[in-house]
Parts: sequence; C-alpha cells; structure tokens
Amino acid sequence: MGPVLAGVLQLLALIGALALVHVPAGTYLARVYSSAKHLRVEKWIYRGIGADPDAGMTWPAYLRGVLAFSAVGVLFLYLLMRLQGILPGSLGFASVGPAQSFNTAVSFVTNTNWQSYYGEQTMGHVVQTAGLAVQNFLSAAVGMAVAVALVRGFARSRTGELGNFWADMVRGVTRVLLPGAFVAALVLVACGVIQNFSGIHEVGQFMGGSQQWNGGAVASQEAIKELGTNGGGYFNANSAHPFENPTPFTNLFEIFLILVIPFSLPRAFGIMVGSVRQGYAILATMVTIWLGFVALMMCTEFAHHGPALQAAGGAMEGKEVRFGVGSSSIFAVSTTLTSTGAVDSFHSSFTGLGGGITMLSMMLGEIAPGGVGSGLYGMLVLAVIAVFIAGLMVGRTPEYLGKKIGTREMKLAACYILVTPALVLGCTAASMALPTPPHSLLNPGAHGFSEALYAFTSAANNNGSAFAGLNANTDWYNTMTGLAMLLGRFLPMVFVLALAGSLAGQRPVPVTAGTLRTEKPLFTGLLVGAVLIITGLTYFPALALGPLAEGLAS
Repeated sequence: MGPVLAGVLQLLALIGALALVHVPAGTYLARVYSSAKHLRVEKWIYRGIGADPDAGMTWPAYLRGVLAFSAVGVLFLYLLMRLQGILPGSLGFASVGPAQSFNTAVSFVTNTNWQSYYGEQTMGHVVQTAGLAVQNFLSAAVGMAVAVALVRGFARSRTGELGNFWADMVRGVTRVLLPGAFVAALVLVACGVIQNFSGIHEVGQFMGGSQQWNGGAVASQEAIKELGTNGGGYFNANSAHPFENPTPFTNLFEIFLILVIPFSLPRAFGIMVGSVRQGYAILATMVTIWLGFVALMMCTEFAHHGPALQAAGGAMEGKEVRFGVGSSSIFAVSTTLTSTGAVDSFHSSFTGLGGGITMLSMMLGEIAPGGVGSGLYGMLVLAVIAVFIAGLMVGRTPEYLGKKIGTREMKLAACYILVTPALVLGCTAASMALPTPPHSLLNPGAHGFSEALYAFTSAANNNGSAFAGLNANTDWYNTMTGLAMLLGRFLPMVFVLALAGSLAGQRPVPVTAGTLRTEKPLFTGLLVGAVLIITGLTYFPALALGPLAEGLAS
C-alpha cells in the first residue's frame, strides 16, 4: 500500500468514526446543559464552593464567575510550580522560575498549554497531575460553558439570564470530560501508553553518557489533553513520543479525541435553539474548511520534489516513520484548526507552504471545528458577521435565528474579530523590531520570521503548538506570550458574553419571505467565504513575509 493511499484510508476511517458518534454525542451534550437535575457529586461540589446552581446569571455575573475562577487557577498553579522543590513527588526537580511559572500557569488555565520547558526534565508528578492535568479539565469546561451561554443567548428571549456558570462548568467536568477521559485513558493504556508514578530510570548509554527517562501518569493526561483540546504533553516530544503515542492506531485515536467534542457541539447548538438544521449548517462549514485544509496539507507534504523526497514517499523530515506523511498531515491540521496544540511531528520541518497551512489554520480563529467550546462560539460570531454582510447586499436588516443583528451586536462581533490579530501582529512586530528578541530565532530570513509569527499566533489563539527553533524560555517570550494568552482567551470571552446578553434580551423576530435561510447550503458557502476573506485580508502581508516567501523560494 502506498503512503498516499494509506493517508486517504486513515482520513476516511476518521470521518466514519466521527460521523458515527456525532448524533449521540451531540444529543447528550444538549441534554447535559439543558437538564434541571443535579447529580449527587455535583451537589457536594456546589456546597463546597458555596454556589447556588439554580440562580440565573446576567452576562456580567457570568463573566465575573469565569474571570474569578480562572484567576484562582492561575494563582494556584503558579504557587504549585514555585514550591515544587519542597513538594513530595518532585523527582528531585527544582522549583520553576518566576517567569516560566507565570507563563505556564497562564498557559494551562487559558487552554493554551504552551510549553517553554522540557516536561520530563522540569515538572514532577505532583505538578503534572495535581496542577497541569487538573487544569486540562477545568479550562476545557470553562470554554464549553461560555459557548453554551452564547447558545442560550440565541435560544432565549426577553431575559437577561444566560444560565449559571458554576453549574455549566461543573457539569462539563463531571458529565462530559471525566467519563470521556476515563474511557480514553483505558484505551490508551491497552495500546501501550504508560501510566505509573515511577521515578527516573537509566535505560542505557547514549553517545558516551547515560540516558534517563522518568515515568508518569501519561495515559490519563494524554486522554484529557486531546479530549479537552489542551495539547500540553507530558514529554517534550509531545505526541511524537512513543510513551504518549506508540502506534498508528493511537495516533488516529488521539486525532479522533481532538475532534469529537468540537464536531458534536453544533448538533447540541441546533437542539438547544430548536432547529437541528441550523446546527448542520454550522457543522457543514466546519467540515468544509477542515477537509479543505487536510487536502491542501497532504498535497503539499506528499509533493515529490527531488529523489530524496520521492524515495521517502513525501517530506519525511521531522515526521515519525511509524505515522508517515498522511497521518502527520491530518494530525497537524486537526491540532491547529482546534486549540489543541499537540503535535506528532515538527511543524518547523514541514515544507514552507505546509508550515504556512498550520499557521493559517490558527489564524482563522480555530473554528473548524475549533477548541472545545471556543470553536463553536467563534463560528457563531462569524455567522453573525456573515448575516450582516448578507443584509447589506440586499438592503435588509440582518437577522440570525430570530434575533436582529444591530449596531451593538456588530460592534461586539467586530471587537471579537480584531482582538487576536492585534495581539499576533503587534507582538510579532515588537519581537522583530527590538534588539534582544531576535536572538531567540534559530534560523535567519523568512523561516526565522515564521518562528516568531507562529509563536504569537499560537499564543494569542490559545493553541500552544510551536514551530520549534525558537528559544521561548526567555523573559521576553515568557512574559509576552503569557500576556498574549491571557488577553487572547479572556477579552474575546467578554465580547461573546456581552453579545449573548444582548441577544437574550431581544424579542424574537418572525420569519418572513425576506428572511435569510441560514440553514441552507447558500449560507454555508457565504460563511466559508466570510471566514477566508476576513482572515486573508488580515494576515496575508505577514504570511507573505514568512511561509509564502519560503515556500515559493524552495
């Protein structure tokens, strides 16, 4: 079997598995966030944190809950890393420095999981399990809660209430992420992923010195790392490491975990707003972009320019031979079109245009299907913009799901769209203009610029993957990427929740003959076009200086 055929068959198998679970998973998610009942364990949690899960919240109250909860998470994780040297189970590792502790704490609380350190040489068992793994659950649950609040904004009318943040967050953990990660961890352990609390072992000699590895609760962290679209690996090689991802089957299974919740949330959205076809329109937009980018990546990486690439069956530098070009391409697109950031290959070693595709995937806003929760609310904001554009074309007041899109709604949607590009382009420009930051670049020219552009694109979009070659463990990059992660996560949430509150307070508009049918393929095409045009106009000059220049020169 040739490598191209193998890649296509893996893609078809993945699509079949996602299609098989779409309906039951989406229906279950809708029931989770629509139920009026509380599980016994959830009642214990509410009692422990002093929250009333049945109290309705306006959007400012919901936002305060999100920000307060996340701030506590950053502080707890920061202190845990600063105190690691005196904690049991530290494996002899020293406490993490202030700048890196800040960066890492922000990274995991914002669902970014950017890592400027070697995991197996920096973090002990306590920090990995009680700190990083816990935040993998909590940050994903926060993203889903904000998405559900926006959905309620469309579904409700003449009310200022969007639900209860504490109930939404707790349910996301107890009813979705914990059971899903438990089953996924069992599958990974059965397939060879390690799960233990062993210390450091000397496993042999390497270039005249000893080679050492430490164990860890890898399977359980790997499961939620992918299911919650987090991405932070236990080991520095991330999902390219055989302890995290040993076989082609586990590789495909991990891609499935990355995509299953984001691709199921559109059905939950459709059920909650009372029209499953609206959910299918959003899903079709996501699938179209995802498949298009996978096809582009495969074509780019399978291109045989010269005998070396032809003999290898594609651009194999930086890719694991047990996965090949096809599976690595699917993984790279899936992890950058979501907010996962896990990698099973070095994106810096992709072809120039292939590296550009990974960057463009993040620049779209990670909406196809996007991160857990963040992908859905990002796509819905873009749907609001697409409806507005359609309204301008025909001279009619734009409406979406029975809600008028007026001046306030468009201002909020525009602010949402502008935040991330301002962070990405502003921080990249500063890193190129100042005298010290360019010293962190390994490569000169277009590829070196791509390293910095990729870093801030990844940070501001809460992705977490890296282009490699960049020494990000400096005060500049730890601080600036940390700020980009914070602002890139929570500023958009402010605008999303404000938009949800504005929509929830409206009176429904009756459907007429002039109403744009947003469940039709025509709207899907309009939405795809809006996504690509907005991104292209914003980022094309920067892409032209980096990956496009490199790709066209090779």
